[in-house]
Amino acid sequence: MAGPAKRFVALARVSSREQEREGYSLDVQVDALRQYVERNNGEIIRLFRIAETASKSDERTTFKELMEFAKKNAHKLDGLLFYKVDRAARNLFDYVELERLESEHGLQFISVSQPTEKTPAGRMQRRMLASMASFYTEQQSIDVKEGIGRRVESGLFPSRPPYGYRNVRIDGRSVVEVHPENAAKIRRLFELYAYHNHTLDTLGDALLAEGIEYLPSIPKIGRSKLYTILTDRSYIGEIKFRGQWHPGSHEPLIERAVWDRVQTLLCQKVYRQHQMTYASDLIECGHCGSPITGERKTKQTKGG
Repeated sequence: MAGPAKRFVALARVSSREQEREGYSLDVQVDALRQYVERNNGEIIRLFRIAETASKSDERTTFKELMEFAKKNAHKLDGLLFYKVDRAARNLFDYVELERLESEHGLQFISVSQPTEKTPAGRMQRRMLASMASFYTEQQSIDVKEGIGRRVESGLFPSRPPYGYRNVRIDGRSVVEVHPENAAKIRRLFELYAYHNHTLDTLGDALLAEGIEYLPSIPKIGRSKLYTILTDRSYIGEIKFRGQWHPGSHEPLIERAVWDRVQTLLCQKVYRQHQMTYASDLIECGHCGSPITGERKTKQTKGG
């Protein structure tokens, strides 16, 4: 007569498209985990998933939830299941937490496709696999950063291009081209601000009055977004990378004369109401270089 069913917590993780192509997809892992518990008269009472599309923040949140659940329920669990050691932890810090869970709470670490013995030699083998996974993750991060650096050197955006451009694939390569509709909106936005005496507060309404919507879900462009667009040097053919601007290979949407006028107007309108008489010749606007002058107190108030 079979004993009571064993109870497991499991984690399935896919961190990149390459791993999914190599056969480590979530479905493949989940099937392997379920086959293991069926062979061992068990059940998975909680299954955690980390998808390829998950952000680092979401990934950390899921792993933290897994650890908290496992610690809280360790006394009534028979093991923590993973497809492979490198699916359990992508860095040594996480692996140490899992090993501590095993040593301090008695919750067995089980890799269904890379079984190891519950001996010092088996734990050493598992640690070697975890070290290899950590090395792969760190090296992949370096390779990605170097690849991004090469993109910038060749004049390409390090990530998604700003509003007004779009990524397209030509002969297998990702290139940036002007988005015909959104680029026209950006040009009109700059023109209205440069030559029609608008402020950031009136510009959004002026665009809407002309039937220009930012997005179907966000028709009106907000004040902060307008400022971001008007100060984005991407529109004069540059690319921002690690806090610095570099020459880009994309087509500029805004002529330099219009850009310079907009930056001058932005400085004037931002500081006109906050002028300072003290040291006025020493403080300059970071955008246009104009001296900041400002507010003079002319009316006596109580306590002033």
